Amino acid sequence: MSIIDKATAHYRSKLDGSLLKARIDEWEEDVYYYPTTSLKDESSILKLQQEGKTVEALVQTLIVKCRKPDGSKMFAPADKVTLMNEVDPKIIIRIAMMINTADAESVEDIEKN
Repeated sequence: MSIIDKATAHYRSKLDGSLLKARIDEWEEDVYYYPTTSLKDESSILKLQQEGKTVEALVQTLIVKCRKPDGSKMFAPADKVTLMNEVDPKIIIRIAMMINTADAESVEDIEKN
């Protein structure tokens, strides 16, 4: 098996697992998300961060990464304005941070490798 085959198999194994779930009490709703996403999905978030649009990047995180129990996207691009202007920013920040750190390795884990 080539290195590219190993790399893609590893990535697919992360996506083949079950969705992670977070309860958002304020919304009386569960938010689901994968522990990792593709660079293609991350690119819109990274672009906004590089442009200094941190708030938009947080909202884009929810649009790109939040899922329903069946794996379909929870938010549509058209929800961006509503999320930015009519939703509690503390909740958006909390969800985005939770999703973005779902697969982060601890320093101890990295040092073991």
